[in-house]
Amino acid sequence: MGHPELDPRSAPVFMWTPVLTMGSTYHRHAVRIAGRRLAGLAAAALTLLALCAGPAAASTLLVEGAGDGHGVGMSQTGAYGFARHGWSYQAILAHYYTGTTLGTAPAKAVIRVLVGSKVVKLPLERYVRGVVAAEMPSSWSLPALEAQAIASRTYALTSHAGAARFDVYSDTRSQVYLGVAAETAQTNAAVAATAGQIVLFAGRPAPTYFFASSGGMTESIQNSFLGSTPDPWLIGVADPYDRALAPVWKTSFSFASAAAHLRGFVKGTFRGIEVLKRGVSPRIVAAEVLGSRGATPLSGPELAALLGFNSTWAYFSVRNGTVVHREPDLSRHHPPVSLPAPTSPPVAAPPTAPQGGAPAPGPAVKTSATGGVLAG
Repeated sequence: MGHPELDPRSAPVFMWTPVLTMGSTYHRHAVRIAGRRLAGLAAAALTLLALCAGPAAASTLLVEGAGDGHGVGMSQTGAYGFARHGWSYQAILAHYYTGTTLGTAPAKAVIRVLVGSKVVKLPLERYVRGVVAAEMPSSWSLPALEAQAIASRTYALTSHAGAARFDVYSDTRSQVYLGVAAETAQTNAAVAATAGQIVLFAGRPAPTYFFASSGGMTESIQNSFLGSTPDPWLIGVADPYDRALAPVWKTSFSFASAAAHLRGFVKGTFRGIEVLKRGVSPRIVAAEVLGSRGATPLSGPELAALLGFNSTWAYFSVRNGTVVHREPDLSRHHPPVSLPAPTSPPVAAPPTAPQGGAPAPGPAVKTSATGGVLAG
């Protein structure tokens, strides 16, 4: 099912540094959950003492971040990068959805789409044509569009957003469906070339989440979606071509501004942010807002939503005058320098036999619950 985003409050202005401008839009999405690591409290205490030594008003919170979206499943920017380096759609899907194979959708499958207040029933392939053109720029390499077609087709079959009434929303709560008006020759060719193909895990359709940009590594589902249990095909994997193409972002807040964004979570005077736990990517899973009267726990997704980040992949520093120091980070993760690129694409396994049965249980900013890049 889809995972609607948490609305950020008064997002700061970002200073983006894209390595390559691709004309696509990027979006922020909510992610996941908690847990406290107790090691390294002495270092945190020393940092707090350093912060308290000077007036909070003179301090600045610096943030370095990567990626855009929840990080689970297929990175669209990464898929584009793999496609440019000769990877087939089969290889791209096998990379992002670990241990999966390709099969065939049930014959004559119909998707019930909520458009406004009306439920519209559409043949699966017609629906997918109206989604791919909305979720990925049509100018992108054909293997990336083909991977998107299969991911969108499988997502539709495994989504039950409206329970018994409908399967998917036509907007950002599921996948964006814009109908015939959005279709292009290139995106329709990608849908036709992959007609009926879906992603399977252990012989059943597997929910295929996707998002805009990983920043260099995807994330395991339990570290992104609140309350989710681990899924073996949705684990964090290296995404080197995304890292080469994706925007790297930086922003900063005065302590007064940060405290305003975190209103209700600051005990006393705002002193900084301590990261307690990160996922494998390493997106923030759990953190604390440090105040002069104590600390308040927040999940990574809550923190990102409050501060207006596009991703929970973020590192914090504090500048006092000319001195900059890292905020406490008990996760022991450090910002990665680089990830090696594969030397050649893998050989994809052929699709499995057809499968039947019930499916398994820009311009203006547009966001998908799956986190996709939406075509402008």
